[in-house]
Amino acid sequence: MAVLRQLPRWAWIGGGVLAFIAGIVNAAGYLGFRHQAITNLTGSTTLLGASLGLADGPEAVHWGLSVAAFVFGAVLSGLIVQQQTLKLGRRYGVALVLESILLFAAVPLLHANDAGGIYLASIGIGLQNGMASTYSGMVFRTTHVSGMFTDLGIYIGQRLRGLPVDALRVGVCLLVVTCFTLGGTAGALLFVHMGERALLVPAALTGLCGLGYGIYRQYTLSRGDRKAAG
Repeated sequence: MAVLRQLPRWAWIGGGVLAFIAGIVNAAGYLGFRHQAITNLTGSTTLLGASLGLADGPEAVHWGLSVAAFVFGAVLSGLIVQQQTLKLGRRYGVALVLESILLFAAVPLLHANDAGGIYLASIGIGLQNGMASTYSGMVFRTTHVSGMFTDLGIYIGQRLRGLPVDALRVGVCLLVVTCFTLGGTAGALLFVHMGERALLVPAALTGLCGLGYGIYRQYTLSRGDRKAAG
């Protein structure tokens, strides 16, 4: 894919780190008081439909808010990043810092068994997924791996038929799946020792990534200006 060959190294590293962060968040969600996935909407949408079918109003409201929160996060990504073309000057750092704030804010609510923490975390993860999809031209989906496993299966089937397979695309799938799995492992280990406060780790990581990107962006752009002036 042409988009893959245009991605700089920092985008690949960022995609892996974000998948790792999403894995931690999802593990904490599953192990938390609602035992709920936070980083994807398939299960949440199914449970929304089921609660509607069973006329369970409170559950329908909860799952509806969970889905709406994730979508709202993606809306924020569109407002902040704005463009689908990967470019160093985009405000990815702002999006990451905002996600960090949302995850930090979710921790005390989750610790108190308040579903508001789930909604804040869902907004943050929706923001992350929208941002990653935007900066990679929808190559990376860092918060869920169903599509990645599907792609891997397709590529294996094509390879068995003797058809050519894009090695870079396979690499993306393996990167996201591996990092997400490692994030889930780390999330479980953290939850054993920290409970819902395990989300403090991905909150800190996203904040550091946002600040690191901002510093790198400023340094690279200023260096480019000095070269142009010279």
